[in-house]
Amino acid sequence: MTCKVAFIGLGVMGYPMAGYISKGGHNVTVFNRTHSKAEKWINEFKGKIAKTPAEAAKDAEYIFTCVGNDNDLREVTFGDNGAFKAIKKGAIYVDNTTASATIAREIYEYGKKNGFGALDAPVSGGQAGAENGALTVMIGGDQKDFDKAKDKIDCYSKKMKLLGKPGNGQLAKMVNQICIAGLVQGLSEGINFGIKAGLNMEDVIEVISKGAAQSWQMENRYKTMIDDKFDFGFAVDWMRKDLKIAMDEAKNNGSLLPVTELIDNYYEEVQKMGGNRYDTSSLIKRLRK
Repeated sequence: MTCKVAFIGLGVMGYPMAGYISKGGHNVTVFNRTHSKAEKWINEFKGKIAKTPAEAAKDAEYIFTCVGNDNDLREVTFGDNGAFKAIKKGAIYVDNTTASATIAREIYEYGKKNGFGALDAPVSGGQAGAENGALTVMIGGDQKDFDKAKDKIDCYSKKMKLLGKPGNGQLAKMVNQICIAGLVQGLSEGINFGIKAGLNMEDVIEVISKGAAQSWQMENRYKTMIDDKFDFGFAVDWMRKDLKIAMDEAKNNGSLLPVTELIDNYYEEVQKMGGNRYDTSSLIKRLRK
């Protein structure tokens, strides 16, 4: 069934995600801080441009956000021209930003008091996953809101799951990023070791990627890591933002993240090498200096 949808935030992830919702037959109104990006989106997909998040949200049955961090999220939701100034009762708000569980719970409680549903729904799969409509979506919130929104979320996902109470989607995304950090460091060390040992690493990966060492990172990043190319997805700056969220949450729940903390320091080294916008597989670069 065709619905009125607002999509706020047309970055490398949000741009194609909004496009898939439009292709799904929904009436999409977009907002982006850089207006030219919204104009480009309109030339590629069917929809309308709003001048503010509030204008985008007006009369929308579903409001999606995909922005940078907690501060950006507060601005486009609670801000003077934020979506919550115009959100209607009965609407469902879906946040695809990777943010803190704290703000997810805050938004949920605000929604409860003001008559709209709220789901925290961070995504995994990187730019390629967004462009292929094949993201994994980790969701926190109420079952009834999930049931209403899931066919819209399905437009850009290959896997989604409701993981319980508000904030649980963000907590699951933290688990995701913790796991990725360790995987990428291990892959970096393995590839660098193999190169130093004189192995043909393409042949080695062909073999070991079919065994217990297999991972998405190995399958999708080994070749560019060998070739010393790092312009293929999620940036180091964003990874450090995500790892900080996870490490802050770990202090709250008493969990230990010694490897994550170490790898965050390694990513800081990559930034100092000028690699702020390199993709996360660039950890190998600090080993090959």
